[in-house]
Amino acid sequence: MKHQKITNSMIINGIALGFSVAFFISAFVAAFYTGEREQIFYNWFLIMTNPCPLVTDYLEIGSLASAMLNAGACGMVCVLFMICLKGESRANTMAGYFLVVAHCFYGLNLLSMLPCFLAPFIYLHHMKLNFNDNLHVCMFTTSFGPFVSEILFRYTQKERYVFAQPNLTWSGVLLAVLFVIMLGYIVPAILPGAHAWHKGYNLYNGGLAFGVFGFFLYNFMYKTMGIEPQGVVHRFNVIYERFGHSYQLYANCFFLIVFSVCIFAGYMLNGKSFRGFRHLVKDTGYRSDFANNYGMPLCLINIGCIGCMFLAYLNVIMFYTEGVGFTGATIGVVLAALTFTAMGQHPRNIWPILVGYQLLYFVTLFFCHINGREIGWSISTQGYINGVAFATGLCPIVGRYGVRAGIAAGFMCASMCTATSALHGGLVLYNGGFTTGITALILLPILEHYIPETREQINRQTINLQDMITLMDNISTTSADGNKKRRGKRH
Repeated sequence: MKHQKITNSMIINGIALGFSVAFFISAFVAAFYTGEREQIFYNWFLIMTNPCPLVTDYLEIGSLASAMLNAGACGMVCVLFMICLKGESRANTMAGYFLVVAHCFYGLNLLSMLPCFLAPFIYLHHMKLNFNDNLHVCMFTTSFGPFVSEILFRYTQKERYVFAQPNLTWSGVLLAVLFVIMLGYIVPAILPGAHAWHKGYNLYNGGLAFGVFGFFLYNFMYKTMGIEPQGVVHRFNVIYERFGHSYQLYANCFFLIVFSVCIFAGYMLNGKSFRGFRHLVKDTGYRSDFANNYGMPLCLINIGCIGCMFLAYLNVIMFYTEGVGFTGATIGVVLAALTFTAMGQHPRNIWPILVGYQLLYFVTLFFCHINGREIGWSISTQGYINGVAFATGLCPIVGRYGVRAGIAAGFMCASMCTATSALHGGLVLYNGGFTTGITALILLPILEHYIPETREQINRQTINLQDMITLMDNISTTSADGNKKRRGKRH
């Protein structure tokens, strides 16, 4: 009996399933850890029935256990579609999965996710496109989940929203349905265009497109209509207060276990070795598909390494500076940092961006000191923690233009990361990708002007790639014609 070959698609599905199961197990453990065993489903109900703009901390609105349950449920929905739809899962599918589960701790829930997730299937069916090949588009569309929650529970209400007292209206439901149908046709259309704006140097391609579109939607719905936005919902949570707004010990234990399993699984699947990983970390990350080029076992090792690296970064900055701890948003961005571990990110091309964030802090600290002012933020402030996770999406700039360019990218991204969410009212979840997209738009023309040889090198490699594809097509055609002639002779 022959053993079935383990494919990249099977490993990607296994990663998604493994993380989803880990969230479910963690929800059970967390319920005992916080003493909220009897409240877990009620807290999950609170998460799903409240407006959720950035940054709505689900550990405050619900609980640690209910947030883990929320991530597990949303992740399992993705897994079911990944397994049940015909076709293979790819690196972009895994990217979509990590973006979904990351935001399940601070802005996305099962109720707001499902309409956005299912909406593109209308377009895919209408255009007769393969569902599995475009599953990542469905996952990326969940970025607009806060709009759905806002329309359902707050936007159409005549009276001011009261926490834990959801009141659905027919107008709200109808508007939400129309909004979701619009998303189904708009999102697949705007995604490809954004790639041309930043030329592939921002891995969070959807963030830029969604941020610009969300800017229009927010201003139309609120500024144009003269409606006052109400902002983030808060709840006085006794248990959350008892833990000091931080589950640092629990989060570190959870992630260290998960990332260790990833490294060990990758090691075993790679023939009990790390062979080939040094080649992966030498990749520029520009238009790269690590899954196809190096195999998913090495990508699993990469997930574990980047996860441990980012976790160490968070613990160091929290130790040396004052800010938030492991809130729902902090836990979420650890997962968000894994998004493109199979499509461009590796430890070697993300560390300069982390240094860029540090540099902005020290520069600001210096100027505040010489002017006799107190600095109003630190690198462990929530906005900067969130921003740095998504800033790693600029890693192709490091690979193509070098360490100094990467530090500059991190510096610029850090200076804007807390301001961009105001443009769309916090109603677009992938705001970090929006910020990195703007950074790429500003920085790329400067880099291309002063380092033109890199641009020429990219053009040459693109031409060589096209020549190779043409050559392979010609070989395939010639081989097929030869086979036809041989079959004709035999007949």
